[in-house]
Amino acid sequence: MSCGEENKEGGEERVLEQPVTHNSVEVGVHLDRHSTTQNGSITAPQFQIDENLLIDPELLFVGSKIGQGAHGKVYEGRYGNQIVAIKVLQRGNTPEERAALEGRFAREVNMMSRVRHENLVRFIGACKDPLMVIATELLPGMSLRKYLLSIRPEQLDLRVALSFALDIAQAMDCLHANGIIHRDLKPDNLLLTANQKSVKLADFGLAREESVTEMMTAETGTYRWMAPELYSTVTLRRGEKKHYSNKVDVYSFGIVLWELLTNRMPFEGMSNLQAAYAAAFKQERPILAEDIPPQLAFVMQSCWVEDPNLRPSFNQVIRMLNEFLFTLSPPMPESDTIKAAGSSNCIIPESSARGRGKFAFLRQLFAARRTRSG
Repeated sequence: MSCGEENKEGGEERVLEQPVTHNSVEVGVHLDRHSTTQNGSITAPQFQIDENLLIDPELLFVGSKIGQGAHGKVYEGRYGNQIVAIKVLQRGNTPEERAALEGRFAREVNMMSRVRHENLVRFIGACKDPLMVIATELLPGMSLRKYLLSIRPEQLDLRVALSFALDIAQAMDCLHANGIIHRDLKPDNLLLTANQKSVKLADFGLAREESVTEMMTAETGTYRWMAPELYSTVTLRRGEKKHYSNKVDVYSFGIVLWELLTNRMPFEGMSNLQAAYAAAFKQERPILAEDIPPQLAFVMQSCWVEDPNLRPSFNQVIRMLNEFLFTLSPPMPESDTIKAAGSSNCIIPESSARGRGKFAFLRQLFAARRTRSG
């Protein structure tokens, strides 16, 4: 679920402060800090949020619903004089469910507050009581998914597609530099700015901090964009733990890049489960059209290669995309096209000689496959 995912169209006036009945979350709710909840007070030890990240619920007003997901709903609202997106999370019905959802909420808040980047939706603050709420900037544009659907079957201009791809890669590069794996990168979680010239990554609901030793939940994300290592064991059961790295995000990026270049649904004609089976057990990937430039085909193939260790880092993806942009004629001003890796709060290392050797090997491998298929 994305904060501000849907765009409220037309000139309809929004009512943000109509009083409603107690315990409902509809148009015009005023979050009173002294309200009590049906589920009682928060006692779970993992439900820890820095007090500096909390905002005054008395200044927060909830308006029209603009999105909904598995764990909550998103509303347009107001915090003080600022129009914001308000994500209201469910609390659960059992003590175990409440503890799990409260832990997810605290993790999302703490991670969103740690990272700042122009291509990440800006975190404003959170409330723990009477409702679990995350407030972020409200983007007036629609999600990338809705935008692509609105112009289909027309394709994006190549430079626009690459600009969006670089926005996404930079956002992901920042997350990875801060030790965060997003785990649900897809067009639904990418929001266009008002001028439709840039995109921002939203929804940290499934994000996790990367650990060398920690086992993480498998089958996390959305099947069409999920890396095969997340469900590549036949006996794997939902909720089972296994090791994987931030390269799961790189795989998802490869699928998103394919969508940006083709404006088609990945694994079209397949159900979600069929797409997962095809990717994990038959090593199938979206078909590369002949009109896709070889340099970009290489980037995608590198991102979705079966072995996660052979996938590039986002820093390397950014450089490869920029190298391709340099080959386009006529060149655009550097400020409009070339997007360098790095940002405040993000320390991005240079690729090693080992990494360069790895991609030389991949280029030879993909070139050999093209020669055999030809």
